Amino acid sequence: MNTKQINKPIPVLVSGALGRMGIEVVKAVTNSEICELVSAVDIDKKNNGKRISDLIDIPESDVFLSNDLEGSLCTISQINREKTIKPVMVDFTHPDSVYDNTRSAIAYGVSPVIGTTGLSSTQISELAIFCDKSSIGCAVIPNFSVGMILLQQAASVAAKFYDNIELIEMHHDQKADSPSGTCIKTAEMIEEYPKSFNKPNVNEKESLNGVRGGTRASGINIHSVRLPGLLAHQIVMMGSAGETYTIRHDTMDRKAYMPGVIETIKKIGSYSSLVYGLEKIIF
Repeated sequence: MNTKQINKPIPVLVSGALGRMGIEVVKAVTNSEICELVSAVDIDKKNNGKRISDLIDIPESDVFLSNDLEGSLCTISQINREKTIKPVMVDFTHPDSVYDNTRSAIAYGVSPVIGTTGLSSTQISELAIFCDKSSIGCAVIPNFSVGMILLQQAASVAAKFYDNIELIEMHHDQKADSPSGTCIKTAEMIEEYPKSFNKPNVNEKESLNGVRGGTRASGINIHSVRLPGLLAHQIVMMGSAGETYTIRHDTMDRKAYMPGVIETIKKIGSYSSLVYGLEKIIF
């Protein structure tokens, strides 16, 4: 992978600009010396055509909100005519639209940075093939928090020593998908140590369907909680004879994700394939 010094700011389109995460991304991109906000897209029709700086607390900007992602991608793709720097689309939208959004960005030669969770493994594989054919870098990042990446790394190492593991993820009640993409990624990293987990010691019977959570093929159980007042939290609980080992990460403010977002924007242009997970970017 080539790492070139960035002499010009990276042009950035934010898709889902008026969502909770989108607003933070717009602020972070605007305040970053290595990025330039050139487009903001959202499905909010009542604010279509309004100056983004009138909608979000950022310095005065000439960027106007658009409902037209395809048109905005076409426009931002023209910035890359000299091939000196690749434009980037950051997507925090909805599981129902993220796959099509990502394919569209790749088709226009815009590197997608995807924070929206809900992509299936099949969809990620299809996008990876599309990236390879197009020689476009794409980052699918279930979680942009450095602390969460450290939790996942610790859990993957500990899996060698524990045969019983339960995952609990807790999010706000506006989150559309469950379990979270972050929790699925945690399970996948644990499962890189090839063995079966949570082998039954008794013949379990659930008097309430699903009370033991969802069970992956590896045997790992995942429990999802959705409540107002929460933001994003994950607990990994491991047990063996006479002890438990618990790893926990709590996000109290979406600003925690922004250093990871900016670092991914900075680096994705030097890739020509799909990258899955922030650890592939920062380590």
